[in-house]
Amino acid sequence: MSVGAGVAVATAVALSADDVARPPVAQAAGQAPAKAAASRAALKLIWGPNDLPDGTSAFPTYQRLGVDVLERQLSWRATATRRPASPRDPADPAYEWPASLDEAAARAAAAHIQLAIMVRQTPDWANGDRGDARAPNKDADYADFLRAASRHYAKVKYWMIWGEPSRAGVFTPMPAHSPVGPRRYATLLDASYAALKAERSSNVVIGGMTWTLGEVYPAEFVKWMKLPNGKPPRLDYFGHNPFATRFPDIRKGTYYPGLRDISDTDTLYAELKTAYRSRGRTPPLWLSEYTVGSDRANRAFTFYVSRKEQARWITAAFRLADDASYVKGLGWYELLDESPKDIDRPLTSGLLDYRGKPKPAFDAYRRAR
Repeated sequence: MSVGAGVAVATAVALSADDVARPPVAQAAGQAPAKAAASRAALKLIWGPNDLPDGTSAFPTYQRLGVDVLERQLSWRATATRRPASPRDPADPAYEWPASLDEAAARAAAAHIQLAIMVRQTPDWANGDRGDARAPNKDADYADFLRAASRHYAKVKYWMIWGEPSRAGVFTPMPAHSPVGPRRYATLLDASYAALKAERSSNVVIGGMTWTLGEVYPAEFVKWMKLPNGKPPRLDYFGHNPFATRFPDIRKGTYYPGLRDISDTDTLYAELKTAYRSRGRTPPLWLSEYTVGSDRANRAFTFYVSRKEQARWITAAFRLADDASYVKGLGWYELLDESPKDIDRPLTSGLLDYRGKPKPAFDAYRRAR
């Protein structure tokens, strides 16, 4: 959904209260085991701002929470409003790097917290004025921007290639239940991998970046995300946003054909294992965004739970991730509730309320490990 990344959240939630009543279907054959033999803690990821509502830095709070990685977005479109003459050079005059992200990178480094950057949105000059969701005409243009970004943010190693490209409003072309979109995304991802690895071998390239539903379901996206030679694109981790309207429990079985929520994590990994067999390595999962709202329905979710239940969902989600050795990280969206003073029907998925006061979810996240 990438709600914190400026995506149109109202269209992001196709999981409604009606979905809760759908009976689970049988688990896929050859599915990964519910609990790995060698358990280890997944990285604790979170989306959040630089500052708290009182104007103080949020980074001491991230440290208190035990955050490993702060996730943020970088808009290619906003950073490169005109074509750069030297696209791999971060000092090219065409580039205007966002001050808030520069500040986040500096504060994160000082707090010994990693930063993960999602790069999305095409500038008009790169796709013939067809809007920010349209893929660039040349993969090399996006790849060159990644090289410049990797040089500008020299201490950042986690790079997410787009966000929820399986949604037509976020990445196009993406016809419903068609291989066209995943195949277009595959070449962009592979070019991104080559570019980021050329800059630093330590760069971690996170591709896929699907979510629970979408015009192309996650199961379809994994199956169709192929290069012209028939192989899947190169990547280090497969990103997924496993939003759910059912309590996290990997023993529940597949939620609904093609959809993949957090309790389907093992099924998704099994599908990746099949898709990446030709490369001889199954990419681990990076569960970038997971959340559940509290108190009331909001602008993104019709489904919500009590504050006490929200904390219980967090505990269960991190336990699920920690028990699966193939999950590298689980991200919570996000640190703060939105303010009703600023937004109609504000999001209520924060660990803190909009004033900055901790909810029960705060301690649940802090204790997760």
